[in-house]
Amino acid sequence: MQDYAAFISRPLNLSSRPVIGITANYGEKGAELAEAYSKSVELSGGIPLVIPAGTTEPEALCALLERIDGLLLSGGADLNPLLLGQEPVPRLGGVNPKRDRSELLLTRLAYDRQLPILGICRGIQVMAAALGGSVHQDLQTSFPDASLIKHSQDAPRNEKTHYVDIEAGTVLESLLGERIAVNSFHHQAVNDAGPHFVVAARSSDGVVEAIESSENKPLLGVQWHPESFFADVPNTMQPLFEYLVEQADLHRKAREFHTDLSVITLDSHCDTPMFFEQGVNFDQRDEKVLVDMHKMTEGHLDSVIMAAYIPQGERSEAGLQAATAKATQILTDIRQMVDRCEGVALAFTPDDLAENKREGLKSVMPAIENGYAIGREIENVDRFRQMGVVYMTLCHNGDNDICDSARKSNAEHGGLSDFGREVVHEMNRTGMMIDLSHAAESTFYDVVSLSEVPVVCSHSSSMSCCQHPRNLTDDQLRTLAENGGVAQVTLYNYFLVENGTATIDDALRHLLHMIDVAGIDHVGFGSDFDGDGGIVGLAAANEVMNLTKRLIAEGLTRADLEKIWGGNFLRVMRMAQEYNY
Repeated sequence: MQDYAAFISRPLNLSSRPVIGITANYGEKGAELAEAYSKSVELSGGIPLVIPAGTTEPEALCALLERIDGLLLSGGADLNPLLLGQEPVPRLGGVNPKRDRSELLLTRLAYDRQLPILGICRGIQVMAAALGGSVHQDLQTSFPDASLIKHSQDAPRNEKTHYVDIEAGTVLESLLGERIAVNSFHHQAVNDAGPHFVVAARSSDGVVEAIESSENKPLLGVQWHPESFFADVPNTMQPLFEYLVEQADLHRKAREFHTDLSVITLDSHCDTPMFFEQGVNFDQRDEKVLVDMHKMTEGHLDSVIMAAYIPQGERSEAGLQAATAKATQILTDIRQMVDRCEGVALAFTPDDLAENKREGLKSVMPAIENGYAIGREIENVDRFRQMGVVYMTLCHNGDNDICDSARKSNAEHGGLSDFGREVVHEMNRTGMMIDLSHAAESTFYDVVSLSEVPVVCSHSSSMSCCQHPRNLTDDQLRTLAENGGVAQVTLYNYFLVENGTATIDDALRHLLHMIDVAGIDHVGFGSDFDGDGGIVGLAAANEVMNLTKRLIAEGLTRADLEKIWGGNFLRVMRMAQEYNY
């Protein structure tokens, strides 16, 4: 434990320290805050910034959240039960309307932006209430026949008055251990932690004393007042604040990377056009889709490649013509969607992406998923290229006239067909990238040996990490690298784990393995959002910065991040587009 006076007197490099926003109470003189909160943050290496209560203007709160790196929700008065859809019980204490609406909204916005959050006393209740949980207005009212310990004490704030048992395997246990003594000043507590949290600790009577994220995110809430122990030596509660500051530092570094104008972050595959028929409005935050303007903004994702996905159908003349017409319509829909939305623009080259970012615009690039879309007409390759298509996935699930597929295949061509060889040459000629996601191994090796330019796998993961026919073997990864190509790790659950629910840990495991095998110059990220992609911790476009944080924690450099987040893929795009110039 550092001496506080010595700590605050040392020279500070403010640019290298994360800023922790601390919500203030509201009293007779306006904003007020016990100094223990700021001291605890300072002792952990953070810069405290007091957030006055009151504003409920979303734009102002969003601007604030872009200027802090972590959020500390402080203690205070009871929550107004009407805001939670409840009638007040007789034992409800005083509420603070200046804080309630503001902090509930602030917490939700911070959650959407992946900020680390530590909630203390009232703060844990705000976290649960803001994100779909509920709160007991008064413990004795909620449990009239139960044998409760005394949760509201008159002891000094740094006096420990009861024990808390911490759940095994939680982040909280890793910070504080299995059982701790805490102070206690509450008559309210979390009832239902909600869909985004798990209970991390309880007192002996079963009352919830702590919650944490169920989604691999740095979100912690505790019912006691850990800041009250800042002067203790040793301070057993300091790890909570150190964890917040450490996670805030990762958030700061990730945001600085994503917002750098010299960096382009690219998701190489999403299927959002599949939802256009449901009336999706891309420039609003639409819960029907995982990629929209708001989520891209929250996640600081610069650009996405939207696929015109054509499921494999009958290869009759009518079926082929319908596939071509459908692809044409989806590509038209993508263009029209972009034209309707402010803040987003189409892009067709790497230079377009860079220019759009400088102008403050998000970018959408068009692609085709399944060469079934061109039918048996080689001229359609050039026609689709003229419509701006940057890559075409040669097949989907099932063989087509171009090649054999990794799934639902009869291996009818033994790899590429004769027509498929023509398609490869024409894609090279027109500057359209060749995408081998979904392709059979035989197709993969035929194309790599035939193509005059490197190829990509826009959304594929590692066979060594998960035995699935859609994934790439280590030999495929090495071959891809030897030929200058790129494989983009994807977020489809069953490509990441053979059983169970995949999380960000699994995506990271795949990506690091692919780096080990193919090298840092030959990997990237293609989510498959809105095409069944999305996992715990990387569930939508607003969560993609979580991957950057994890990679920074693994020790990857800024140069490494630039390659993974688009540099490698755009290198191949540039080579493909410049091939015959």
